[in-house]
Amino acid sequence: MAALMARMTGPSPPGISSSPPSTSPPAASQPPNSLPVRTIPGSYGWPLLGPISDRLDYFWFQGPETFFRKRIEKHKSTVFRTNVPPTFPWFVGVNPNVVAVLDVKSFSHLFDMEIVEKTDVLVGDFMPSTKFTGDLRVCAYLDTSETKHTQLKKFAMDILKRSSSKWVQTMVSKLDIMWAKIESELSKPNPGTYIPTLQQFLFEFLSICIVGADPSTSPELSKNGFFYLDTWLALQLLPITYTGSFGQPLAELTVHSFPLPFWLAQGGYNKLVEFVEKEGKEAIQIGQNEFGLTPNEAVHNLLFILGFNAYGGFSVFFLSLFNALGDEKNKGVLEKIKNEVREKVGTDSSKLSFESIKEMELVQSFVYETLRLNPPVPLQYARARKDFKLASHDSVFEIKKGELLCGYQALVMRDSEVFDDPESFEAERFTKEKGKELLNYLFWSNGPQTGTPSHSNKQCAAKDVVTLTASLFLANLFQRYDSITISSGSITAVERVAK
Repeated sequence: MAALMARMTGPSPPGISSSPPSTSPPAASQPPNSLPVRTIPGSYGWPLLGPISDRLDYFWFQGPETFFRKRIEKHKSTVFRTNVPPTFPWFVGVNPNVVAVLDVKSFSHLFDMEIVEKTDVLVGDFMPSTKFTGDLRVCAYLDTSETKHTQLKKFAMDILKRSSSKWVQTMVSKLDIMWAKIESELSKPNPGTYIPTLQQFLFEFLSICIVGADPSTSPELSKNGFFYLDTWLALQLLPITYTGSFGQPLAELTVHSFPLPFWLAQGGYNKLVEFVEKEGKEAIQIGQNEFGLTPNEAVHNLLFILGFNAYGGFSVFFLSLFNALGDEKNKGVLEKIKNEVREKVGTDSSKLSFESIKEMELVQSFVYETLRLNPPVPLQYARARKDFKLASHDSVFEIKKGELLCGYQALVMRDSEVFDDPESFEAERFTKEKGKELLNYLFWSNGPQTGTPSHSNKQCAAKDVVTLTASLFLANLFQRYDSITISSGSITAVERVAK
């Protein structure tokens, strides 16, 4: 995840803006001397019993958001000690102890690579088996101090840069197919969910742009490729994923109690590997010739970028985008968005481009606000590289080398010290000068929205591509339709633009 995905060092791809380099997160300045030094509140409880109790609260009795909110209230602090899943019984060597950082100021320390490191902490102290990634530690699990991280991050950024010339055209072409299928489904007496059609669109579009491999060359992958990725993702992430009260207590006895085996996804993953090896030869050769990678490293990192970062991230993000589109409270602003799109590019999809999207302030703000309230990756982790002082809005805390920091992004992005009316979806929040300033504090991509991804940090290589792609999606939708009705996870009606 997603994830998700994206900017580059050196010149930006055509059509993609280049933000000024950001050497450190804006909020992670040295703790002011005026703030009191405070002992980190909270505890890890008794061995075994404390982690199990916290795990049951997190997964079953409270859910992640309430879990963190209640502890903020209890400790009267946005920084505290607690346990997060996965835990006992069969997660050998996994330590659930974390220091939670749940306001914008304390959270921003997670991205200062001088004081934290990111070795194998993508999803916490737990790391899925490397069998899921060709017996390799892919780029997402490497720290910036590792030479291989530099090679792989530069490779990822180069692949994205090369894809920019075909990104918009490919996306619009595949959207035409997706919407045609959805309209066909709506003509049936009992139309089904749009999710499989959306995921098939994402798989085909992203495979072409990122890997340079067209799934249409393989009928089986064109039909089932997204399902193979769903299975591969689920087996890695279910041990740390909140599933709601549905299926409890069975979930606690099964998927939340032990790492899930790769062999359940092996058949589909091997087919994806063969597909990339055969159809993505150009990208693999770039990895070998320009970045010193082995063919195996290039293939499995490409698949991770495609499947985990891009496909996984967009699958989650676009569902949130659809939910925002279907919210009756946003009906008025959607009319404004439609007018903005029509004013800038009319209803001709050939006029869509990264440049034209950057002129649509409201469209982009809608995307940013969706990311603020629903970041595709709910949790961010980092381990203290050395002893340091961490500041929240009201206190300073001493962090010891080796301690694991954990931030729940959806709660951090509701920080009332930074965002007015933080619980509400305000589609125009990121417009005008004040909105642009708030982008300094919009975290969803392993760094601030105004940051610059590079090999020296862990910010998502496709940070800008993600927001521009979502904006393109919205713009294309309102070029095509006058209105869209979404209810309970289904598209129930669309009104096409009159020709």
